[in-house]
Amino acid sequence: MGRAYAVREARIKKTGAARGKIYSTYAKEIYLVAKRGVPEIEANSALKHLVEKAKKEQVPADIINRALEKAKGAGKDEYEEIIYEGFGPGASTFMIKTLTDNVNRTVGEVRAAFNKMKKSLGVNNSVSYNYDNLTVVSFKSDKEEDILMALLDAAIEPVEYESEDGFINISVQYKDGLKMKEIVESIVPDVDFDVDESGWYAKDLVTLEGEDLETFNKLYNLLDEIEDVTDVYHNVKLED
Repeated sequence: MGRAYAVREARIKKTGAARGKIYSTYAKEIYLVAKRGVPEIEANSALKHLVEKAKKEQVPADIINRALEKAKGAGKDEYEEIIYEGFGPGASTFMIKTLTDNVNRTVGEVRAAFNKMKKSLGVNNSVSYNYDNLTVVSFKSDKEEDILMALLDAAIEPVEYESEDGFINISVQYKDGLKMKEIVESIVPDVDFDVDESGWYAKDLVTLEGEDLETFNKLYNLLDEIEDVTDVYHNVKLED
């Protein structure tokens, strides 16, 4: 099955995650997207999509509004997105997405997690060449052919495009993600994205067993517990 299915399954498995971290992550992401563009929802398509996604995840309105006010200058926080690359047990690798206002603190905590499991951080591009940076969506629609033709007309060639169980699943390069969603919304005005994610997805998966799998799980959990870490991507095939 495609990336949309995998993302959907992973999200279901993470529903027990602490709501506080989810709220904090959205607050930082909304602030960052608003600062990069216009801090007004209707004038910033990327911000509008992110806020809609946050509402769907039941992020309280006051958290969303505070993040927008900070982006307008009411706060002094300055967040930046940094991706760390690392090597796990066996042939496993990690791409770790962070949003931080203190780079030294964040890199120290990420490095400490790797050191604790006797594994190492990599330099830029030591791991990322084995990953695709994609936007992945999944939604119900019977407009499969219309949407595909519109994407191609806009010079967007999907990495994956499939239909299963009434859902259309699309993966495109990250740079094309916002335009792809705008095209979908123009053809399916009331579209409800069951999956709407952007991230780093491994081109090939590896299988771990025994001690290597145990070490991988411990390292993954250590990284996921770091406050500034928003997503942990890897190339390990996990059991359903």
